[in-house]
Amino acid sequence: MSFYVTTPIYYVNAEPHLGHAYTTIGADILARHMRQRGEDVFFLTGTDEHGEPVAQAAEREGVTPRELADRNAQRFLDLMPKIDVSNDFFIRTSDERHTERVQEVMQRVHDNGHVYEGTYEGFYCPRCADFKTPTELGPGNTCPIHEIVLEVVTEENWFFRLSSFEGELLRLYEEHPDLIAPDFRRNEAIAFIRGGLQDVSLSRPKLDWGVPLPWDPEQVMYVWFDALLNYYTALSFARPGEDLTDRYWPANLHVMAKDILKFHSIYWPALLLAAGIELPKRMYVHGYLLMGEKKMSKSLGNVLDPFEAIDKFGSDALRFYCFREVSFGQDGSISTAGFEARYETELANDFGNLASRVLAMIDRYRDGVVPEGAEVDPDLADGEGGLGGIEVLVTGLLDRTEITRALEVCWGAVRRLNRYVEERKPWELAKADDGAELDRVLYNLAEGLRVVTLLLHPYVPRSSDVLLAALAEDSRELAAFGSRGGGQSVERIAPLFPKLS
Repeated sequence: MSFYVTTPIYYVNAEPHLGHAYTTIGADILARHMRQRGEDVFFLTGTDEHGEPVAQAAEREGVTPRELADRNAQRFLDLMPKIDVSNDFFIRTSDERHTERVQEVMQRVHDNGHVYEGTYEGFYCPRCADFKTPTELGPGNTCPIHEIVLEVVTEENWFFRLSSFEGELLRLYEEHPDLIAPDFRRNEAIAFIRGGLQDVSLSRPKLDWGVPLPWDPEQVMYVWFDALLNYYTALSFARPGEDLTDRYWPANLHVMAKDILKFHSIYWPALLLAAGIELPKRMYVHGYLLMGEKKMSKSLGNVLDPFEAIDKFGSDALRFYCFREVSFGQDGSISTAGFEARYETELANDFGNLASRVLAMIDRYRDGVVPEGAEVDPDLADGEGGLGGIEVLVTGLLDRTEITRALEVCWGAVRRLNRYVEERKPWELAKADDGAELDRVLYNLAEGLRVVTLLLHPYVPRSSDVLLAALAEDSRELAAFGSRGGGQSVERIAPLFPKLS
């Protein structure tokens, strides 16, 4: 089966920050997990390079929009390997191949009778690239996200008949309750639709940095229509000489932050319906990373630099911390102190120390060979943190995009393995010359560590690769506890997560 997952595409009006990394790592965890299950995965991310936010940022810096886009798109590209993201393609919306396919789709929308010329007037946020309805305005006609006073903008342009899809969108979300998750985000989308949909501006007449309308080249497309179509257009040129659209479309999952819910839950499906394109299967909307009381945002100046965090803690620590500290789907506060605490107590002590102890004991007591012929210990398989059926539980949670809860299950197993060491005391069994029981304990520890590390691989791929190699595990497929019988030679390793100096 195929599994197509996307992130939003990120504005190039500023450099990447930890919020961008958070969304991308979340999608990557799911892509890696699905590959472990043998799915045919395609994972897309990229940059949104057109529109007024980019044009204004370029003007402030005294460069062209193209120069700014090229520079900052490269920074997003550079971020991907730093955070160990396994994307299959990185789309840039300034790519001429994207432009051609966007124009093809929008011509279909035009020909199907869903656009018209008119005059638009409303409060416009240039940083959101969005006209705000009265209910979306903050105090004093401000943007609630960027906290800037908005001015009324009047334009002669083309409109998209969004209002004509109001009933169809309501039926869509009422008949398919799993289309948007978590549930309260679906309820937000429904409430917005029930508030009444107005036709929206399709084009901007005063910009030249964007995709020209195919039927009116004097106007460029409103950036959100150009941007949203990336999920569809990318498949036609992501692999040279091959069109992947039939193979992967519709998308299985769009991952995004809550500030772009309106565009994805209303504009996006309406646009696809207008063009006669099949709708995506599911959207998952996560919350904000907060610094203090506010969303992390470059424009607000309260960001953590992911490159700096990786230099200090390593990419696995960053990936782990983001989804251990902040429940995926909710807002959550982060801090440098939080990084250090999670790193020391959980990665270094819980997981890293467990790995070192298990490998060292097998080396010391069994010459580095995992005992064969031992049975699974029911005390380790069952109960709280038990490893019996853990791969089924984690798979079910990740099918529902419950990334943090799945990690919590894995960490419960890590802690159960640590308790097992203290309960069974292999060093005392060795002194008592209880060979059969020591074999059973060491086998269960090695097998439990192998199964948990495979489950953790999507979260902490670098350290998991090191540990799985030490455990003589070549496969990265998920495994049931007790499915490998022992006999493999293991090796000691340096600490997976060295203590911070």
